[in-house]
Amino acid sequence: MSRFPRWRRGGRNSVSAAQGLQPQFPRDKRIILSKKAGVFRPLVVVFTFVSIAYPFGARAELSVPSRVIISVHDQKLMLLENGARVATYPVSTSKFGLGDGWGRMTTPLGFLQVAQKIGDHAPTGAVFHNRHFTGEVLLPNAPGRDPIITRIIWLRGLEASNVHAFNRCIYIHGTPQEKTIGRPASYGCIRMKSSDVTALYSQLPLGALVQIVPDRLPKVAAAPARPASQDQPATETIISSTGAEKSVTTPGRKSVPVPLVASSGRGA
Repeated sequence: MSRFPRWRRGGRNSVSAAQGLQPQFPRDKRIILSKKAGVFRPLVVVFTFVSIAYPFGARAELSVPSRVIISVHDQKLMLLENGARVATYPVSTSKFGLGDGWGRMTTPLGFLQVAQKIGDHAPTGAVFHNRHFTGEVLLPNAPGRDPIITRIIWLRGLEASNVHAFNRCIYIHGTPQEKTIGRPASYGCIRMKSSDVTALYSQLPLGALVQIVPDRLPKVAAAPARPASQDQPATETIISSTGAEKSVTTPGRKSVPVPLVASSGRGA
């Protein structure tokens, strides 16, 4: 006698038999489960892709309106909010070119995401080593010194072309070598002046998108002017196309003097 039960209609491999099949043997159970699981395979693939591109910790930040575009051609960074231009800052990308290869001090292209922010209450010019404040504070353009200073915005790559960015420690950070801002001079990171990176840091939330492009910045309309408070006039730095600075008095911001001392090291 066969070890398989007899079927009232059709053979053992017929459609009607498969629908009424009760798993009596392990291989029968595997057949039924594999057919049911096949319906959900496309959903599993989509969910896996989304989980890799947007980690769970940043899922709530996907709706954040702030984003950044960095132009390697212009050596500028544009901050956008709700699709409008809020500010544009001069930057410095890698002097070794573009890419994401291990062991190469290059700036990656494509879409990245703000993964971590370090230096909330550090003074302007604060020196960081391995992302820890050393207690030292540097003057701008301190001779012989080039560490990471003031603020660190750590980026995570979202594409195959920049997948190593986080482990390569690609940051947006301050540099004491402000005279090099506006031309490629970094070791892979995006360098900014201390005043600029502090302003950007306060406006860019975790999970915000950062796009690094080789071309010029797009033309984007400026955001509507915000109403200014009348009680705290302060000095704001305006950067010209030549890199020169001038101070103007604007309401709504307060300058805080910070003690500065010199120290040694090299940044990214």
